[in-house]
Amino acid sequence: MNLQYLCLSSAYSGSFLKNMTMVAPNGLSIAAVERETGLSKDTLRVWERRYDFPFPGRDEFGERIYPPEQVEKLRLIKILMDRGHRPGKIVGVEMDELRAIVRPEGSAEAVADDAYAETEELLHFIKLCKAHRLDEMRRDLSQSLLRMGMYRFVTDVVAPLTTMVGDHWAKGDLAVFEEHLYTECVQMVMRNAISSVPAASIHAGMPMRPRILLTTVPNEPHGLGLLMSEAILTLEGASCVSLGVQTPITEIAKAVQVQSADIIALSFSASVRPAHVLESLGDLRAEVPDSTEIWVGGRSAVLVRRPPPTVRVLDLDELRDALDDWRRRNAN
Repeated sequence: MNLQYLCLSSAYSGSFLKNMTMVAPNGLSIAAVERETGLSKDTLRVWERRYDFPFPGRDEFGERIYPPEQVEKLRLIKILMDRGHRPGKIVGVEMDELRAIVRPEGSAEAVADDAYAETEELLHFIKLCKAHRLDEMRRDLSQSLLRMGMYRFVTDVVAPLTTMVGDHWAKGDLAVFEEHLYTECVQMVMRNAISSVPAASIHAGMPMRPRILLTTVPNEPHGLGLLMSEAILTLEGASCVSLGVQTPITEIAKAVQVQSADIIALSFSASVRPAHVLESLGDLRAEVPDSTEIWVGGRSAVLVRRPPPTVRVLDLDELRDALDDWRRRNAN
């Protein structure tokens, strides 16, 4: 072994050890980052070479380890890519600017969502979420539900509060796990409340139709909008069957047949690519009978700009009228 090889080997080892010192104690492996962000391992490696981001450290085995702040930035980048932004234009952008792009002031989406006010009650729940006081948050949500009733609880608390949670996450005020904690609390409270509604509706003589199947399509993991819709529809005497989130199109079609569903209710968040929304709705329409209506809601911009003519786009406060309309048209 010659002296030149020894020098090169020593220099490489020093560089490798220096890179190892960059490891964050709570960093994620490349496989974990792929699961967390939806960006493939190959994409992460290509960006590392092409854009110098992300720049992971190394563990004791030489495997890539990504610090939490880089993972957070990758999540924002993925959201923007799903909206049509090119990675080369946004990978080098700072976090604050990325958040502003995700939710620009004055945008149609921001103006619509700014219709709510950050009241003391809503801010109270945000504070509980940040403090991780989950039992207290569940208790206070339940008390609000009992005081206001299901309909107003959904429209005046859960809907604006969910928007607030998304805003605070986009601003960096809430971590992803805290957003998940909020979701779990709301789901628990609302599920318990929904389970008590059907018996009351039957007792009041309300017709248990239409029969509505609720779900989201693959690549749409957000289910709170669906749960809010289910609460209102159930309260209004509809018979609701929830499949949860991310149900394959073919399985939705099978469930429609087995459950004799009159309506499919879907929710799309702003993070879903517009092309995926339109493609999913087109595929579903082709799979189910023409007599089965498709109702959609959520914050996907494409539903406002150019919804397919074969679906009905509804806000939460339009569900009651939509049910009345369906019942008039299907009175026989």
